[in-house]
Amino acid sequence: METVALIVAGGRGVRAGGGMPKQYRPLAGRPLLRHTIACFARHPEIDAIRVVIHPDDAALYAAAASGFDLLAPVHGGALRQDSSRNGLESLVEHNPVNVLIHDAARPFADAGVISRVIGALSDDTPAALAALPVSDTLKRADAQARVTGTVDRAALWRAQTPQGFRYAAIIAAHRAMAGRDLTDDAAVAEAAGLAVQLVPGSPDNIKVTMPEDFSYGERYLAAGATGGEYRTATGFDVHPFKPGDHVMLCGVNVPHDFGLAGHSDSDVGLHALTDALLGTIGAGDIGSHFPPSDPQWRGADSAVFLSHAAKLVNAAGATLRHVDVTLICEVPKIGPHRDAMREKLAAILALPIDRISVKATTTDGLGFLGRREGIAAQAAATVMFA
Repeated sequence: METVALIVAGGRGVRAGGGMPKQYRPLAGRPLLRHTIACFARHPEIDAIRVVIHPDDAALYAAAASGFDLLAPVHGGALRQDSSRNGLESLVEHNPVNVLIHDAARPFADAGVISRVIGALSDDTPAALAALPVSDTLKRADAQARVTGTVDRAALWRAQTPQGFRYAAIIAAHRAMAGRDLTDDAAVAEAAGLAVQLVPGSPDNIKVTMPEDFSYGERYLAAGATGGEYRTATGFDVHPFKPGDHVMLCGVNVPHDFGLAGHSDSDVGLHALTDALLGTIGAGDIGSHFPPSDPQWRGADSAVFLSHAAKLVNAAGATLRHVDVTLICEVPKIGPHRDAMREKLAAILALPIDRISVKATTTDGLGFLGRREGIAAQAAATVMFA
């Protein structure tokens, strides 16, 4: 394994408010930690991700990380330094060449920053961190906030994360420095005598600390700076009737004089919606993931297909925001089952029911649908990338 990202999320973050640790507070509709994970999940040079969490946050973490393919989380320690060391120790069995250590509260680390940190690492340079030169005039003050002098800023930098290291070097440094209270992992490396290289960070790579930082993050995402991109895609499916006593529509068993012909359970609503979700991330269609020629999908519950598509959307760093399904048929009547269908979709997609629409229409007797030869469905899905 070449490079692992270790995201430290074990703190309490009380200054940010919100009644929960800041890394789990919603930012643009999803937990801040989820945005942070997505930065690394979509980077081609990151082979694995592990998050260090507080022992009390297992449920919050599970919700924030749902759909990502991550290494199992590990528990942090009393200090940030302890949490980093615990995370590093948990990677011994993987023995990566490089490890990037990143603050969960920095949700806007772009691909360029990550690549620059990785690119700076070598056997001669076992440590590197993203940083920005200090541009403001710095003043020194006394306890009464009176200026006592001006600090030369010429050689001063603002440290960011990710901070990257040769794994063997940084775990040895952390073991040697255990018990000392150092402010970041680069300081641990410095104290252990490792050479540390600065690489250009990004002014957008802010650390969310105070309540107003969440407001800034919302505006940043809404502006589409490195995220906040919305995509909408559509899907369509149709199945003919066959002998039977019910049809599956949007996951609901609807009694009817006929069934629907198809390889799985022939749920046109779920099939159309699955294609819509796959379309938002350019991941092909339902047939490319679940070939009808494969006997394992004969009679399969189409909820499996939709759940798979939703996981792919999450793994691509996107959040599902809204879905809309239109069922097109003369019979059976959809109205009596509409609420059950919305509830079923909400359960499969882990989406609030007010973000789910199920509608029905007819073709006024025209065409094969008007002749009551089958049912069609069209669907749309909207996702947001952070």
